[in-house]
Amino acid sequence: MSALCIAMLSFASQASVQPTTLEEQAFTRATQVEQQMIEWRRDIHQHPELGEQEIRTSKLVADHLNKLGLEVHTGIGRTGVVGILQGAKPGPTVALRADMDALPVKEPAGLPFASTARGTYHGQQVPVMHACGHDTHTAMLMATAQILAGMRDSLPGKVMFIFQPAEEGSSLVKGGEGRRWGAQLMLQEGLFDKLKPDAVFAVHVMPGPSGQLSWRSGATTASSDDLSIKVVGRQGHGGMPWNTVDPVVTSAQVIGGLQTVVSRRTNLTQSPAVITVGMINGGSAPNIVPENVEMAGTIRTYDPAVRAQVAHDVKLTSEKIAESAGATAQVSIVPAYDMTINNDQLTERMAPVLKRAAHGNVATTPLVGASEDFSFFAGKVPGLYFYLGVTPHGQDPATAAPNHNPKFFVDEQALIVGARAMSGLAVGFLSEQAAQQ
Repeated sequence: MSALCIAMLSFASQASVQPTTLEEQAFTRATQVEQQMIEWRRDIHQHPELGEQEIRTSKLVADHLNKLGLEVHTGIGRTGVVGILQGAKPGPTVALRADMDALPVKEPAGLPFASTARGTYHGQQVPVMHACGHDTHTAMLMATAQILAGMRDSLPGKVMFIFQPAEEGSSLVKGGEGRRWGAQLMLQEGLFDKLKPDAVFAVHVMPGPSGQLSWRSGATTASSDDLSIKVVGRQGHGGMPWNTVDPVVTSAQVIGGLQTVVSRRTNLTQSPAVITVGMINGGSAPNIVPENVEMAGTIRTYDPAVRAQVAHDVKLTSEKIAESAGATAQVSIVPAYDMTINNDQLTERMAPVLKRAAHGNVATTPLVGASEDFSFFAGKVPGLYFYLGVTPHGQDPATAAPNHNPKFFVDEQALIVGARAMSGLAVGFLSEQAAQQ
């Protein structure tokens, strides 16, 4: 039986985590570090860095962890930082993860700490902004490290603080078959080989009532597969299309056909799926039928079996529609991110901790169409990925600017809830597991 199965059975046999003195200490210490956490967040926000270029941010994190007396490892996954906190008592290992990278987005003026940074994204100079909230994730985990380092004499086991680069992808090299970055690259370089945690947790800020924590068991975020299709026909005069094989018309038929993969071939009572063609390019003049048309898009699913079936059907549908028009379709589907699966037993056991951290302000989150490379960590050990609402009081979260939007805004008063949650999960998990050993 695998270690993962044993861990899952162990979780299933245990009751929900109850409040402890350690949790109360962690929550108190969170209040003490709150202002420093906000200052870290503003500093990181003002100096954003793209994926695999998080040099300044990594140094800020590593310097902080070194000051706390942690065992610090740098350069993992190119710019990742990992800190190991050894508790004074024997026990299990828990991992806490934060992503550090920003996006190629221009931030509007207004905040006194607004970004004016520019960076290189796939060879192009672009504005850079923390438009997804990774600045808050880094600051909350830095605060959590300080909280738990001050409690090391009472901690059973170890805490692994994972500061991960390139969650949004590499800004240096475009993805492709065999290309790894972020969580995958950290794992490939042996992150869990020498010290494999018994569980891993992560929080992500989202539009939602400020300070509200939300989560769900099972599938949480979608898998993401990069889709590219090249339809090859026969070039000729636009006024005599009968002498050509028109890849433009054929591409339109392919795009329409792809929608039937979801609506007619996928069992939507089992699990949702999405196929989006976001780019199409072909032709050089209005009176020329081009030789080929290229399309690119994304496939999102929440179940491994559905993922495999959709990929098969996309390829078959594209090729056969093209063939019926006398053209050919070259289809490439490259897996990018797995679906994030929250371990059912772990989620059930740790839910009371999250409720206490948010003072009861909790909700069940729906499935999210975005993807997360936390999925690769949660694919190795039981994981729990949850959300923190950061929409200011008095503003409707439904109309608030979403993540990746230049107007995405964070209510910093919510960050203490994230720090309480992460530190509470760590001490709760360690205490509960240590008691079972």
